[in-house]
Amino acid sequence: MTSSAADDASGGETPDDGPIVPPYGARTLSAVLPGAAGALGVDLGLDAVPLPAALGVCVVLVDGLGARLLAEVAADGARDAPFLAALVGAERPAGCPAELRVGCPTTTATSMGSFGTGLPPGRHGLVGYEVRDPDRGVLLNELRWDPYTDPLTWQPHSTVFGRCAAAGVAVTRIGDPEFAGSGLTVAAHRGGNFVGLAAVADRVNAAVAALSCADRSLVYVYWGKVDAAGHEHGWRSPAWRAALREIDAALADLADRLPSGTRLVVTADHGMVDVPHAGRLDLTDAPALRQGIAILGGESRFVQLYCRPGHADAVARRMADAVGDRAWVRSRDEAIAQGWFGPVDDRVRPRIGDVLVAARGAFAVVDRTVTRRHILSLIGQHGSLTEDEQWVPLLTVAR
Repeated sequence: MTSSAADDASGGETPDDGPIVPPYGARTLSAVLPGAAGALGVDLGLDAVPLPAALGVCVVLVDGLGARLLAEVAADGARDAPFLAALVGAERPAGCPAELRVGCPTTTATSMGSFGTGLPPGRHGLVGYEVRDPDRGVLLNELRWDPYTDPLTWQPHSTVFGRCAAAGVAVTRIGDPEFAGSGLTVAAHRGGNFVGLAAVADRVNAAVAALSCADRSLVYVYWGKVDAAGHEHGWRSPAWRAALREIDAALADLADRLPSGTRLVVTADHGMVDVPHAGRLDLTDAPALRQGIAILGGESRFVQLYCRPGHADAVARRMADAVGDRAWVRSRDEAIAQGWFGPVDDRVRPRIGDVLVAARGAFAVVDRTVTRRHILSLIGQHGSLTEDEQWVPLLTVAR
């Protein structure tokens, strides 16, 4: 219906001019924590990046640090990220990839689900920024969550953190204080001990302490300011570069202080694309495109349209005609068949939009009638299946 032969995805490889469909295996973000568990002697039976045995592993996730973004910084003399740029070209464990794909869509909630469970989005069920709860018929923001949606019911699979803790590994998760007990944290990252700290230096100190106090330790550190700066100012802005310099210096300090026998792993949840306001299609100005749409979900670069009964085909045709080569338009069934979300459980299928619009280039779809003003103001965006959004680095150093 809306597909073309050139866009037909196969085996996770990029077709001539089609979306990057993740392979959902050992070269995907979901394989990082199972790899860390394996290095600590815990075989979870999940796809895992190969990491050598270690007494402790510290995994740092830098929100928004795409591999293509970091490569451009490195090519520019690496002044803003000397430590990370050096790791890009450093020797790595045998079979350990330098880059990973993150999943679909390329949004934090989905990536956190894959990262925390070791499963593809179609299994863990965190399939977007804002998705319809089929039981309640309303949008669930999977970052902010909703007190009426039980995170354990929404995502019932065991997490890697929980399974490692049950195997006797000392698990410590370090992040923003407000993440403690949040819906997303419970759904995707439950297990072990949570430490909420604001300053990056305090997070480094806590990570070093946690790595030093147990025979086997898995430490996770989250940092979100690079993503925040990119959203507000654009990822090529001075503010983004300043945020990158801050985390680069902190990671260099962490690497210098690693206890003997431990390993540092650095990755990210997605990349980013700068989208000027002129590059956006606003559905408020195109009322014909809103016909047949009951709920506008997803996010600007990966719109999920929940249609009124019997209207999905017509909505898909209108959207495909309107966006042309600025986006890939798929029905839910087409996207699932092409492997966008990996294998999809029956409980997850109705959470995915009837029609999906995945942006290409510097393009996005918004509707200022329903989209929050803050979201409309953002420059840096992500969610779609392009190289800039889909590829993230996998960097590692051991002591």
